[in-house]
Amino acid sequence: MELDFTQPSAQDEGYDPAVARKCFESFGKTENFAEMESLFVEGQASDKMYLLVEGEVSLIRNKKTLDIVKPGEIFGEIAVITQLPRAASAMARKFCQVLVLDAKQFQQALQTAPEFALMLMNIMNNRLRLTIALMKQTASLPALDDRDELRVFDKKMMEDLVAVFRSRPPQTFPAGRVIMKEGDAGVSMYIVIRGRVSVSIRNIVVERVGPGGSFGEMALVDHASRSATAAAETECQLLSISRADFLNLVKTKPGFAISLLKTIADRLRNMTAQKK
Repeated sequence: MELDFTQPSAQDEGYDPAVARKCFESFGKTENFAEMESLFVEGQASDKMYLLVEGEVSLIRNKKTLDIVKPGEIFGEIAVITQLPRAASAMARKFCQVLVLDAKQFQQALQTAPEFALMLMNIMNNRLRLTIALMKQTASLPALDDRDELRVFDKKMMEDLVAVFRSRPPQTFPAGRVIMKEGDAGVSMYIVIRGRVSVSIRNIVVERVGPGGSFGEMALVDHASRSATAAAETECQLLSISRADFLNLVKTKPGFAISLLKTIADRLRNMTAQKK
């Protein structure tokens, strides 16, 4: 079941409705929807994300209600971050008032309040970890086919990052070397400068990361243990980034934050698309 939202619920640590509302009010606009009116439709291209102020919204896929959005919750952001069509529809269950951000306004909000980016990363991480846990229970982890290598950062961003850490040159890992292990504490994330890394869960390869790609950031966002094992498929050069470095980059380079949000959103969509 693929979901087009990462709805923050009461148990989501790190979600601060006040921060979210401030960002939406500062850069977005208010819209009202009548009972049974559609906010967006499955398969539709859209650049809007929403925060519900009043009312309730049904999230529907294949004519089945997936969840109910309550006031203070965000929905529809994954389509904005990934720039992919909606994977679900949203309909007002009763009169609704929402705050709306488009893609440009979303980037402005991240520049002004980087904690908003961290909050969204944390929410999506929670969803991704839950999805992985459910797949482990049902032995339904998706084996990797011939999908492209994961690439997160464009050439300019890569050059900027290497320049920022010029005093700390990339590390070289020989083919076959395990870089991080599932269950370990996470102290660094990695950006692939050269080579290719395989990411596996329970010995099933779920992702391959090439130059410009990153891995290991989930543990830096939520302080949880590693959710996967990563190993060098070829000799690799990797730029290691600590949590302090990571937080500084999120605050000073909005493009870095947006790229990571897109990566986490893509992972979530890829994983949830496999759920039956």
